[in-house]
Amino acid sequence: MNVLDTNIWIYRHDTRDPKKQLAAKNLLSILGPLALPWQVGCEFIAASRKLAPIGFDEATAWNALADMQLMSVVVLMPVPQLWQEARLLQARHMLSFWDALMVAACILGGVNVLYTEDMGAPRQIDSLALVNPFLAGPNS
Repeated sequence: MNVLDTNIWIYRHDTRDPKKQLAAKNLLSILGPLALPWQVGCEFIAASRKLAPIGFDEATAWNALADMQLMSVVVLMPVPQLWQEARLLQARHMLSFWDALMVAACILGGVNVLYTEDMGAPRQIDSLALVNPFLAGPNS
């Protein structure tokens, strides 16, 4: 199973960076099953405000989030052990709190690959591969 970090979903709608927008769209067209972490949904709504100057208003953002959920086979919801797992990952891998939560949610949810341009991707964190789709890969 795969996860797209918030930035990838944002680029899908951001016409100001056509190269990254195309890469995000291409990635979505070739990926297998997707999971949508709860955190990504929350971050997407918050981050989509930066798209307001190009006409991506609040209603459009909420509709895009609904589409993201439809494209995903599962929404990864927070579970009680998430904080402890994030704490351990943060200490072992020098992650920020929010990045550790994301990685922990992916690992606990059985995700194999997290596509992101953050967290030092490309790299491996325990069972999770972090891939930067803007550096190399099928859409570069």
